[in-house]
Amino acid sequence: MTRILIVEDDIAFGTMMQTWLKKKGFDVDKATSVGAAVRLIEEKPAYNLVLSDLRLPDRDGLELLAWMHKNSMPIPFIVMTNYAEVQNAVLAMKSGAADYIAKPIQPDILLSKIKDALQNNNTSTPQPNNSNHTTTTPQPLNPSPRYIEGKSDASRQLYSYVSLVAPTPMSVLILGASGTGKEYVARRIHEQSQRAGKPFVALDCGAIPRDVAASEFFGHKKGAFTGADTDKRGAFEAANGGTLFLDEVGNLSYDVQVQLLRALQERRIRPLGGTEERPIDIRLVAATNENLEQAVAEGRFREDLYHRLSEFTIYMPQLSERGTDLYLFADLFVRLANEELSRHVEGFDARAAEKLASYSWPGNLRELNNVVKRAVLMARGAFITQDELSAAMGPVRQEPITALHDADAERQRILNALQQCGGNKSKAARMLGIDRKTLYNKLG
Repeated sequence: MTRILIVEDDIAFGTMMQTWLKKKGFDVDKATSVGAAVRLIEEKPAYNLVLSDLRLPDRDGLELLAWMHKNSMPIPFIVMTNYAEVQNAVLAMKSGAADYIAKPIQPDILLSKIKDALQNNNTSTPQPNNSNHTTTTPQPLNPSPRYIEGKSDASRQLYSYVSLVAPTPMSVLILGASGTGKEYVARRIHEQSQRAGKPFVALDCGAIPRDVAASEFFGHKKGAFTGADTDKRGAFEAANGGTLFLDEVGNLSYDVQVQLLRALQERRIRPLGGTEERPIDIRLVAATNENLEQAVAEGRFREDLYHRLSEFTIYMPQLSERGTDLYLFADLFVRLANEELSRHVEGFDARAAEKLASYSWPGNLRELNNVVKRAVLMARGAFITQDELSAAMGPVRQEPITALHDADAERQRILNALQQCGGNKSKAARMLGIDRKTLYNKLG
């Protein structure tokens, strides 16, 4: 039986959690201080997981985590924290905690995090960071990944939908602001689909001149038009058997929309200048930062094409909606910048980390990546300072920019989710990665 130790000085809350977890089949002990937890762990060293508050009567919960590491006890450690203590949660994860959960705790989310922590316990446990700095970035032995998925509730919800739709043949429409990572989600859909071993072809519809769009989609034969000196395969043929990702699909001209719809309906294409149609077998994933429903209402986008693209819709959360994922992405971008620029910056000092959190990041991950890269280049010491981060953000980025947040677009995104969920507000909130109360507040 899985054994859990709860470390919580709120006796009523700790008892309630102990009772609930026991009903879920766990063997649960509880302690109200770091000292009591240490004694229990020494007496009963077979705990599988520790669930601890950060603020405890005798010492900080991170001291318990450090003591466990010092005594070679790689037990998964989940931190409980208030929403106002975001940086402490991130520090805990940097010190080796498996995860964190914000209070008030939602039981289903806690159970999911416990299961994830237990499953991931086969991997090596990070060594604690005992410095006073908020984030650190050790130099990797291997190249860093280009992207991470995050641990926030919004990120978990997002990738649960990716896992749900990926194995199906459904077309997927990804809606979200620029810089939120739509192409990465499209690639994950492909990688988790039955077409994973086939091509993934991405086409930026916003960068295609209108007069060559048909050639980009369907290819052309030599001599089809002036400058067509050789035969060319189009994106549909290149992606045959795999996935075709059409980014910024809302920018397509109306006549190109007609040709695209025909190809999707008939599953056949004919290159420009060609006489024979060729069968194609693709899974289509499209993305846009436009409100396509509004474009349909205004006659700028074909309604039948919209419905063909949106068999399943995924809404990308803004970076500002992804909680402490901000720090995880910032650390990743530091590592990537170090590799690209041959630098050795370890992370952000505490004041710079506060500044990261105080800004709304309207440009999302793309803006964060650009700012971090500049800050790494400008850093004079091991850690990026507040002044260096301010300089990297530029003069128009000195204060949080809330005026640029498009409230109307956000409201429309919520209304779209409500429509897709048949008016069920709880389901729509889960789809958007926010809680029901936040949904009500945003609707006004």
